[in-house]
Amino acid sequence: MPKEKKNKAPGRFKQLMRVYKITAKSDPSSAWTALLGFLIALGVGLALGYFFDPGNVWSMVLWGITGTTSGLLIAMIIMSKKAEKNAYMRIEGQPGAVGAVLDSQIRRSWRANPMPVAINGKTKEAVYRMVGPAGVVLIGEGSGARLQQLLEDETRKINRAAPGATVHKLKVSQADGIRLHALLKTVYKLKKTMTRAEVTAVTNRLEALSSVGALPIPKGIDPTKVRPPKRKV
Repeated sequence: MPKEKKNKAPGRFKQLMRVYKITAKSDPSSAWTALLGFLIALGVGLALGYFFDPGNVWSMVLWGITGTTSGLLIAMIIMSKKAEKNAYMRIEGQPGAVGAVLDSQIRRSWRANPMPVAINGKTKEAVYRMVGPAGVVLIGEGSGARLQQLLEDETRKINRAAPGATVHKLKVSQADGIRLHALLKTVYKLKKTMTRAEVTAVTNRLEALSSVGALPIPKGIDPTKVRPPKRKV
């Protein structure tokens, strides 16, 4: 009897193609944008070949290969960015969506915890915290009036535990706040106010404060259950 084939996990290339197909289906403009990026890179390569060594076929071929390789890379980056944005849009509005972002896409100079530091058990509004070069960033998830009170309460705690640290308050909401896919871009644009040593010191103080006043996470808001795909380039 023939041996049964074992079910193997799809390779990286197949995974990428699957993600790109889903992205192109949900956002048809992404495929055209990627194609445009490829054609522009290819055109630039051929133009450089003609400019530096006109009439030389070998030069045109080599520059064409360079343009093709660069075009494929650009197209993959465009599709990856689009796929990431679409993944965020699919989980946007769900409790724990901000935690999923903080669990997967943080720069090394920033410290963040995917678990919220404050929660409203009834409305599922939550506050998350990041610490980095721009200071302390409190991220509110939701749009209700009680969320503002949560942010103010956490700000007072930070001012007591780490006086002098800059505190930024952001809201992630589809209606009246920052969109989920633009969250980290917004955070990273904030003005630098702390050194690496200060970031470490403030993080340690706030973690000590959180461990003392830790509260159980209400059911349905666990960010570990809401995960966008990892970035693929």
